[in-house]
Amino acid sequence: MPAIETAPYLLILWAALGYLLGSIPFGMVLARLMGLGNLREIGSGNIGATNVLRTGNKGAAALTLLLDGGKGAAAVLLARAFAGEDAVQLAALTAFLGHCYPVWLGFRGGKGVATFLGIWLALSWPVGLACCAAWLVAALASRISSMGALAAAASSTFWILLIDDGSGFLLGILLTLLVFWRHRTNIARIRAGTEPRIGKA
Repeated sequence: MPAIETAPYLLILWAALGYLLGSIPFGMVLARLMGLGNLREIGSGNIGATNVLRTGNKGAAALTLLLDGGKGAAAVLLARAFAGEDAVQLAALTAFLGHCYPVWLGFRGGKGVATFLGIWLALSWPVGLACCAAWLVAALASRISSMGALAAAASSTFWILLIDDGSGFLLGILLTLLVFWRHRTNIARIRAGTEPRIGKA
């Protein structure tokens, strides 16, 4: 992890800004603006791109994916422009937490896959691209979106050590654990053979 060099009050500020950015529920906002209904009453009830896709609107799902990834990247890039690397990683973590546990939705948010990928693409683009590739390979091989998410998260710390300087290792571990925790019901369904496949409800 990076050395703690930023003043505590500034770390708190960047933690708050990261959380606020991450907590913007783009899926919910787009679904309402585009007349797609209440995501809580559709499919899994999740606010992320996979559930937006279940409305049948691929454009809305793609935009949700980009925006959810973008808010993670924005938290990283803003902190990097104005603060040290300790603040950058803290903002990244709280952006992820904001997406998963947004105060505006009673702390019931998404599972964080797009935000996770956006964070790593901004923190270290080689690691981010490797995580995206892991998601793609696992999702295509299994036809299960959550398998892609788990593969991307599980491989992230390996990529951090292999192709980066390792300073994001602790953050990688924390984000991986959070992704697995958010996907605990998916993991149970995968083990039971009942997890929906891509393109099906």
